Amino acid sequence: MKRITTGVCALIITCLLAGCATTTGTTPPDKRKAILSMRDEVLADLYKIRPQAKGKIAKAPGYAVFNNADINVIFVSVGGGHGVVTDTKSGKPVFMKMGAAGVGLGLGVKDFRAVFIFHDRTVMTQFINSGWEFGGHADAAAKASDKGAAVGGEALLSGITIYQLTQSGLALQATVKGTKYWKDDELN
Repeated sequence: MKRITTGVCALIITCLLAGCATTTGTTPPDKRKAILSMRDEVLADLYKIRPQAKGKIAKAPGYAVFNNADINVIFVSVGGGHGVVTDTKSGKPVFMKMGAAGVGLGLGVKDFRAVFIFHDRTVMTQFINSGWEFGGHADAAAKASDKGAAVGGEALLSGITIYQLTQSGLALQATVKGTKYWKDDELN
């Protein structure tokens, strides 16, 4: 019975999350436009909070910006979103998707943005072509629009600097989860 209840909860959460993680627009050009607009807004927000990030991006071979909706109910955590990797030399965008699932203790819903700065072209190319997975996450967020606070920040992993900016949500969680990134075949 416990497995069925957990499975039903996970299915409901996934369905709710799918609505949160979709891009604006119905056609591929509209979706690409929405993702590029999100990228520009997130970068503007990041530069206000961490002005030094602008210089890091200018020197880097490329960067990625993702939006993500994350839901955690007791022991199940799921998330999903969209984003774009931009080659700073060519300016060419590669549209991508992301998904996350995990287990841990927590409760909440969180909408956040992530910026990845690639310090090595090989790492960026591998991220684009093979995706990327990582796990382990602990945070607290209580934010709605410009009100509230969010704990996120900056991390450096394998030649990638990662910034997390929380848009809105209320979450307290410590989870071990895997996050997978892959090319969006519809938009590339």
